[in-house]
Amino acid sequence: MYAELFRLNGRAAFVTGGSRGIGFACAEALGEAGARVAISARSRDEGEKAVRQLRQKGIEAIYLPADISNESAAQQVVRQAAAELGGLDILVNNAGIARHCDSLKLEPETWDEVINTNLTGLFWCCRAAIETMSAAGRGSIVNIGSISGYISNLPQNQVAYNASKAGVHMLTKSLAGEFAKSNIRINAVAPGYIETAMTQGGLDDPEWSKIWLGMTPLGRAGKASEVAAAVLFLASDAASYITGSVLTIDGGYTIH
Repeated sequence: MYAELFRLNGRAAFVTGGSRGIGFACAEALGEAGARVAISARSRDEGEKAVRQLRQKGIEAIYLPADISNESAAQQVVRQAAAELGGLDILVNNAGIARHCDSLKLEPETWDEVINTNLTGLFWCCRAAIETMSAAGRGSIVNIGSISGYISNLPQNQVAYNASKAGVHMLTKSLAGEFAKSNIRINAVAPGYIETAMTQGGLDDPEWSKIWLGMTPLGRAGKASEVAAAVLFLASDAASYITGSVLTIDGGYTIH
């Protein structure tokens, strides 16, 4: 009985930023659970490579090029995913960028780039997905937030990123309350320091990694698969009574 709650047979899932890192791991986890999967990415080469890897594992997968920082492109790619997959049961909003910069040196275009990608584009993806899910009478959205939505990271300065992820957490809660009556569950995960291309530079830096890992009780960086497992849970019927939650996956970093 309980194992079946995690199965996604017959369901359609779309993962933004799904060509690598946490996004690819999420696509892999959802596909292995039985879902048909679409992924988007800015790079066609990376997107098509990721799809080949998913198909080699027996996962039904397609790639859709998109830059979700653009409002119309974000909504269009979600609608395209629903059309290509024959519906949309699950959306994982993973696409995101980080820019480290002292606040007094932060350029307006950098602020806009981070906020438009991480928060504004995520909202438009949610809205397009909710339109499709409302018509179907069910759906699950999982947004990738961050511990940076709770705390101000050390030693790097990244005010735009932190603000964007705090926004993702509140957006998640707000939409969850608004669309619960439509049987659409909307949750988020807040990863800590995970081994991905985005964090590799910091993990390779002796000063930064000493602080990052020293403040993590488990004493190590997380793996993308550990985030994907939580996303699979929230997307599945195993989490059928969970909405508006932000699940922290940080090795204990934020317990201090």
